[in-house]
Amino acid sequence: MILPIYLYGHPVLRKISPDITPDFPGLKDLVENMKATMYASDGIGIAAPQVGVNARIVYIDASVLADTFPELAESKYVLINPHIEVLEDGEKISREEGCLSLPGIHEPVSRIEKIRINYVDEQFQPHEEIVSGYLARVMQHECDHLDALLFIDHLSPIRKQLIKGKLNSILKGKVKCDYRTKGYKNNK
Repeated sequence: MILPIYLYGHPVLRKISPDITPDFPGLKDLVENMKATMYASDGIGIAAPQVGVNARIVYIDASVLADTFPELAESKYVLINPHIEVLEDGEKISREEGCLSLPGIHEPVSRIEKIRINYVDEQFQPHEEIVSGYLARVMQHECDHLDALLFIDHLSPIRKQLIKGKLNSILKGKVKCDYRTKGYKNNK
């Protein structure tokens, strides 16, 4: 089922998501719905808070970017309870980011593109990986959602000021999307 994407201003996006246990109700259906929602919205990643669920769950499929970033060809992940450590020996790179919860906003974000990620898969088997390059950026972006952060929180004060009008338009529900949304104005 395709779920609405929760937009900037909705309180669920500013709540830290707790780890879940294997008995989390409807986990399999939620993951499938997150996948369907992300694909229908032309995204490359989605976090549970973006569909209104306060839980540490992320789905990533950045394979559509494999022409530009060949390492993304096999980049499908279900990350449950992911926790990231940014590795300081990685290179800090500024690249443009966008977000389904912030339609129409794309800004350069500087991130170190080397991380260690610990997570469990859908069978709750533990994984630890060192990830670098664009996939590390995508994972950081999606896991930020679980920690109540949006990519705009990484912008300088001047950049935030320059996009204030766009943010206010989202808050007022004056934004058009090609996918279902749930904004601050219709959060009841």
